[in-house]
Amino acid sequence: MMEFPTTLESAIAQAKQSTLTALEAGLTRLQVELKIPEIALKGEIIGKEFADLFADDYGAGLKVLFPDSGAAALARRNWQDVSFQVNDLGSRNTPIENKVSEDDQLFLVVSPSPVEVQKVEKLCNLAGDRPVILLIPQLEDVTTVGIGYAARQLRERFLNTLESCYFLQPMDDVALLRRFPGGWQIWIDKGENNFEFFCEEPEKPVGDKLDRLLRKAAGEDVSEEEEQPVFANQSSQRKGILGSLQSFLKALNQ
Repeated sequence: MMEFPTTLESAIAQAKQSTLTALEAGLTRLQVELKIPEIALKGEIIGKEFADLFADDYGAGLKVLFPDSGAAALARRNWQDVSFQVNDLGSRNTPIENKVSEDDQLFLVVSPSPVEVQKVEKLCNLAGDRPVILLIPQLEDVTTVGIGYAARQLRERFLNTLESCYFLQPMDDVALLRRFPGGWQIWIDKGENNFEFFCEEPEKPVGDKLDRLLRKAAGEDVSEEEEQPVFANQSSQRKGILGSLQSFLKALNQ
């Protein structure tokens, strides 16, 4: 049964189930993407929920990795006695190679940013066939980082090897949702925390295709040849985003 998550709690519950389903299907390079403003600030809390999901099965074989040593130290202090490992993605003096051991069985990387793309890619190479789960990553912003075209192409190629087992992005009066193994769904925000299913695509809609689908969801008569951006009115877009995210932001502060 299709269901849209209207709170952060329900979104996390769906994300957990989708992650387990993807792992059971044999996938080993996963992303859990919650495209919600300021969600990275809750990375430690959400990271603990996902770590607890795997703690019983993996124990010390589970390694939770944060972008830097400060975030890792804070998590260790707040979580205290846990059965799994908590570490960071390394630094200039301590490369990621030193953070991976043969005893590690599953890696959970919490909220990596574009700065950590190279480290995450190295981690995936070092992990081999062991699962690597990127939790609320910000890696798609890699194009904003000042790197050359060739390097950007290499990083984008790496991002394409990752499977988004869960994806949620509220936009202007609509939302894009993906729950593995299903397709990419567009839901219409009807107001008062009520979302209505509109359509499902087998592949993630991007660019002009996403623009057309969003305009159709808004009730416009759109032809395949049209290329007018759906986000032409940026101020209206921001207003719609804030309205659609009201319940999520409220949940973040609870």
